[in-house]
Amino acid sequence: MRHLLGEKYLRSEHLSGFDHYKYSSIDTNPISVYIMHPFWNRIVAVCPLWIAPNLLTFTGFLFTVAAFLLLTYYDYSFYASSDVNYPPIPNWVFAVVGICIFLAYILDGIDGKQARRTHTSGPVGELFDHGLDSWTTIFIPTLLYSIFGRSPPSIPPYRMFYICWHVFINFYLSHWEKYNTGVLFLPWSYDISMLMTTLLFLLTSFTGHGFWKITIFNVLTLGKVMEVIFYLTTLLFNIPVTLYNVYVSYRDNTGKMKPFFEAIRPLVPLLIFFALALYWAHKSPTNVIERDPRMFFMLSGSVFSNICCRLIVAQMSSTRCEVFNPLLVPLSFGILLSLMIPVLELFILYALLIIATLAHIYYGANVVNQMCDHFKIKCFKIPYK
Repeated sequence: MRHLLGEKYLRSEHLSGFDHYKYSSIDTNPISVYIMHPFWNRIVAVCPLWIAPNLLTFTGFLFTVAAFLLLTYYDYSFYASSDVNYPPIPNWVFAVVGICIFLAYILDGIDGKQARRTHTSGPVGELFDHGLDSWTTIFIPTLLYSIFGRSPPSIPPYRMFYICWHVFINFYLSHWEKYNTGVLFLPWSYDISMLMTTLLFLLTSFTGHGFWKITIFNVLTLGKVMEVIFYLTTLLFNIPVTLYNVYVSYRDNTGKMKPFFEAIRPLVPLLIFFALALYWAHKSPTNVIERDPRMFFMLSGSVFSNICCRLIVAQMSSTRCEVFNPLLVPLSFGILLSLMIPVLELFILYALLIIATLAHIYYGANVVNQMCDHFKIKCFKIPYK
């Protein structure tokens, strides 16, 4: 891939689009409007003015990564909460993870307010914030899987794979919606999911993971009930609301008014990626998703985040979204190679994870540096004392 040899990712039309970009969002979630925003306003009021908003964003992301690494150490294979042959996760670990998630949520909520306080609002901060959020979509469901575990009566890894994709799709549709309407309709699911995740971990730190094995009507465990709720919220609320908002923008002539095939263009790389990942998960000769679900999930999250970041760049700069993601090339080759040489499949998974993660980090760093150079600012530093 020639991009990895030093070519700049942002072209002149991207930078010109960023020059004219204006942030527009609508937040109708009562939890956010009446509870969280007043709380965040109090928090940001005591935040020193010399702290750059992007530093708050990145610190919040690191809290999520720290929680992920902690549970990786204590529950790498997701057996600790569902198999008596594995040592259980200490209750204090659940408490620490819950606190980390809540701190990440607070920092993600005040970074924009800090930007307005310090008069440093701009497209760099929004891209940095949403880009890291797109990567967080894999960390949060992966963390939750350690509460319920992978053995019966919980769900196996391939079903957890679908839940991860449920989170991917919800996040992606919000930015696809903005790509067509010009407005980011902040989904209700974000605030609810972050608060519920925090509460789930704190509750588990008191009750232990056994609480979630309670059955309802002798059929469903609480974990499976939550799985059903995940799917119902997407099918009954998120997708219909997104489609309706796009429809209204066309009806009232308030959106970007793209032709049909241009409007759905951003969905192409996501659908290709979903087809490849789904095929590998079900046709794997050595059942790789069962052998190492954590790394399979992380590979999916890195590739998804790269696809999503390119969409965010396109919608913010009012340019045409890419129809194919470069990371799909090594992914396709790796899947084909694993089918031909099954004994190397686990090694191929790890190699693809390293390639995708490093390529995505390089892409993000390159784009942010280009934008900072263009706007003559520093990513993690306020430009005045």
